[in-house]
Parts: sequence; C-alpha cells; structure tokens
Amino acid sequence: MPSLASPSRFLRLSDKLLPWLVAATVIVLAFGLIEALFISPPDYQQGESVRMMYVHVPSAWMSMMVYTAMAAASASFLIWRHPLADVAARQSAPLGAAFTLVTLITGSLWGKPMWGAWWVWDARLTSELILFFLYIGYIALSDSYAAQERGKKICAILALVGFVNIPIIRFSVEWWNTLHQPASLIRAGGPAIDAAMLTPLLAMGLGFILLYVTLLLVRVKAALLEQRVRRMRFGHGS
Repeated sequence: MPSLASPSRFLRLSDKLLPWLVAATVIVLAFGLIEALFISPPDYQQGESVRMMYVHVPSAWMSMMVYTAMAAASASFLIWRHPLADVAARQSAPLGAAFTLVTLITGSLWGKPMWGAWWVWDARLTSELILFFLYIGYIALSDSYAAQERGKKICAILALVGFVNIPIIRFSVEWWNTLHQPASLIRAGGPAIDAAMLTPLLAMGLGFILLYVTLLLVRVKAALLEQRVRRMRFGHGS
C-alpha cells in the first residue's frame, strides 16, 4: 500500500500494465462474444433471447463489484488517508453507473419477451435502480466538491452508506417473492447452467472485469496528470 500511494510510482506502473490489460481485454471479450453469439446453443425455453444473458448478467455483477470497490476505496481514504483511494473511487463511479445502466436496459429488453412487460417493480430491479441513483448522486456530489477536502469526506461517507444496498440486491430474490430468477451460478449444489452456456458467461464476466480495470487505470492516470498540470499552473502563478 505505501508503495502504491505515490502517484508517480502509480503512473509508472500503469504505463507498464495498460498495454497488457488492453490486449487481454480485447482477447477475452472477443472470445466471449464469439462463444455467446455463435457457438452457445439457444435456451429450450427462452430461445435466442437467452443471449441477452451474456451481457446482462456480467453487467449486473460489475454494477455491484464496482460499487463495492468504491466503498472499499472510500474506507481506505477515510481511515488511512490513502492519496489515491479518493481518486480511484471518483473515477470508478461513472464506470459503475455505465454498467448499471446497461444492466437496466438489457434487463428491460430481456424482460419484455419473458415477463410481457418492459419493467416491473420487482425487488431485484428496484434495488438495482436505486443503485443507479446512488451512482448518479455520488457523481453529482463529487463534481460539486471536486477540490475540497470536506467534500471528499462527504463523498466517501455517501459511498459507504450506499453500500447497504449491495447485499439487498444480492439477496433480494431470496428474501422476497420476486419475478426475477434466483441465482444460477453461485448456489448450493454448484452452477445450474450447462457448460456450453457457462463458458461464454464466465468469459464475458472476466472480460468485463478486465475492461473495468483497464478503463479505471486510464481514468486515474488522466486525473493524476490533470492534478499535476493544475499544480504546475498554480505554481507558476497563472
């Protein structure tokens, strides 16, 4: 942690990692998309519409994973004053909001043929919508207090308070009677998905994780360079 706390060291490390991350992201996502669109079979009940799963489910995973990362970074900022933690949390928020929006849109497109409606006030869908609003609220608050130490603390506290919604999303299908199907991957007795569908699903999940890490490094690097330029400008009295 102390070694990564140096922005200069982080920039050097990100320069080394980014080419490999970009290559890995492209390869894994290409493999996952080819498997999902052309090789995996249609579902015996849902038909070809099941292919929406390969985008919807990984996006839903990422919507919760990114917010969890934001909460962890916010806790690190509040407890240890890690200089990069606040930057990482702030730069993660737009990415998490994008994953959540994709989750809501693909879920709506998938729900229409399955449930006969674009939207239902299902516990899982409603809590996911709340997560999207949490992201938007965090981004708005972050932009309002971009350069203020007090504002950084407020944003970190908001991220931690909002984290209570993550277990609600995760366990909503078990706590309440919902239209949304229960977990098919992480469950007692092992996954309930055939290997022909599980392989592209996991590949897309890994691809989305790599995509998030890659974009996060790019955004954090850009934010640090922007801070450096701003300090140089003020240092020269302009």
